[in-house]
Amino acid sequence: MEKFVTFTSTVVPLPIENVDTDQIIPARFLKATSKEGFGNNLFRDWRYDKNDQPVASFVLNNPVYKGEILVAGKNFGSGSSREHAAWAIAGYGFKVVVSSFFADIFKNNAMNNFVLPVVVSDAFLAEIFENVDKNPEITLTVDLENQKITNNATGNSENFAINSYKKECFLNGFDDIDYLLSKKNKIEQFEKAN
Repeated sequence: MEKFVTFTSTVVPLPIENVDTDQIIPARFLKATSKEGFGNNLFRDWRYDKNDQPVASFVLNNPVYKGEILVAGKNFGSGSSREHAAWAIAGYGFKVVVSSFFADIFKNNAMNNFVLPVVVSDAFLAEIFENVDKNPEITLTVDLENQKITNNATGNSENFAINSYKKECFLNGFDDIDYLLSKKNKIEQFEKAN
């Protein structure tokens, strides 16, 4: 996996609260066991009408908004524990999701799929939405090493929390197996000593 240290991107705003995993990826798409193709159905029922035509008013269909950071309303990823929601977000191309609250299972699934969930205050989130509404070209910078997110339109920053194990995985581009392999020498030394 690609190392994640500092990342800057324009954003896609989704100022909707209480987005659950069934809205992120509807249940009818959960039959597949491979991660391939899930990005095509991200927010499917909001992106397309009943005739499979794009809904022009939905943000992912608006060419004004682009980027690899999704900024979502409070309480993102609630509902079922389906990992497919994280697959869909990663498959669409998002590397970061910013919200003022994530459901715990979604947050862990996102990190397991190399999507960084960044929790910010309600005020900081509102500022981002306001700035991107005025100028869709604004960017955010996520500095994982220092656990800081910066709204480049204002220069305002906030710190965010992340599990130290997952932080190390992101910084080094490790999945869980890569992480264990990186500790192979220490594990072997421990086994020899005991």
